[in-house]
Amino acid sequence: MPKGLAETVGKHLVAAGGLLDSDPEAALEHAKYAKAKASRVPIVREALGLVAYHIGNWSEALSELRAVRRMTRTDDHIAIIADAERALGRPERALDLAKEVDTAKLAKATQVELAIVAAGARRDLGQLDAAVVSLQGDDLKAEKREPWSARLFYAYADNLAAAGREEEAVRWFLNSAEADENDETDAAERAADLANGPKDKAAAEKVTEEKDTEDTDE
Repeated sequence: MPKGLAETVGKHLVAAGGLLDSDPEAALEHAKYAKAKASRVPIVREALGLVAYHIGNWSEALSELRAVRRMTRTDDHIAIIADAERALGRPERALDLAKEVDTAKLAKATQVELAIVAAGARRDLGQLDAAVVSLQGDDLKAEKREPWSARLFYAYADNLAAAGREEEAVRWFLNSAEADENDETDAAERAADLANGPKDKAAAEKVTEEKDTEDTDE
């Protein structure tokens, strides 16, 4: 692109990123403008796809991120693409994507996210036990503290709860809460809601109190 056009497109992409949380609709308009000016640039299409996904515009997100996949010949956004398929009521397609991709070539975080999406698709199809089993593996260890651990533990707990295995679900929601250093999930609250026995309920409340204390200290 000419330098002037590149600067203009860049400013709109920066604006889209800055407005994503505070004004997602405005962020979408900035991303669309950037695409109108530079539709053949993968990072522009990527930005529009991610903004669309963030606001729940699944069809547009799917269209843009599919385009990025074709243009770059990478599967960096395969988990988001599969999740958009699931959100559009096509869990079978989400599972097909998870099966066809070479997971060994994916970043670890993307591998985990894709596994979470695939488990959700199985759950959509009523395959509750399969959803639970599909998340089991070396990454599902309570002592793990990887960037994706809290989300993986949460997804596992959520599927356990859906399968009626509430005691195990409480334990894994608690594991998720303990691993969730940035408070990205409501794992402690889910554990407290599910806890039936006094012991489990006390444990859930203790985790919630400890996290509240940590937040106050900070």
